[in-house]
Amino acid sequence: MQQQSLVESFNAAIEGFVYVFKSQRNMRLHFLMGLFALLLGVLLNFTYVELMILCLTIAFVLFAEMFNTAIEYTVNLVSQEYNPLARIVKDIGAGAVLLSSMAAIVVGYILFASRAGIRIEDNIAKIRDSSWHITFIVLILILAIVVLSKIFLQRGTPLRGGMPSGHSAVAFSIWAIISLLYPSGLVIFLVFLLAMLVARSRVSSQVHSFMEVFIGAVLGILTTVAIFQFLRR
Repeated sequence: MQQQSLVESFNAAIEGFVYVFKSQRNMRLHFLMGLFALLLGVLLNFTYVELMILCLTIAFVLFAEMFNTAIEYTVNLVSQEYNPLARIVKDIGAGAVLLSSMAAIVVGYILFASRAGIRIEDNIAKIRDSSWHITFIVLILILAIVVLSKIFLQRGTPLRGGMPSGHSAVAFSIWAIISLLYPSGLVIFLVFLLAMLVARSRVSSQVHSFMEVFIGAVLGILTTVAIFQFLRR
């Protein structure tokens, strides 16, 4: 095989980037968001170190997206028919993109929040005093616990079926939140009734067993009470 010249190598690299940019919607989205973040960083007078961190973070996300695209095309080339292993390889590539995007969000928040004069300590104090923030944290944490439990127990998919029931956990978490924030007997009873209907629907539709729904309800209630006690003390 004839070795490419330096110019040909650069052309091949540029063509690869352009192809992914044209063919992948997520690549275009990440690129535009990264470009916007970079321009905003220049306007906010980021230091050289902050700009380097921002550039490396953006490049990391774009690299993950390009790497994921290369994996998908390689798998399609090797395996034309459906193969469970091919699906796992593609899911791992997509997971790498998700992980890099989450890391980029954290880095971007720290950089821009500090430049805007927002201190993390002040945000923590606001969260302690805001029931809306606590509610959001509770629901996100419950969803994370449900997904991780299903992954480790290897029962059902992360978003459907398995132990515990995510619908039941969220429904009874909302009931617990309302019980803690709005101590009205009628409201508490009505929301509890709605939570019971949600739990019953998961059993009647045969998506979950009674035990999966029950564990989900207990998980939602205990997690909600624990977080409220921790943040409101």
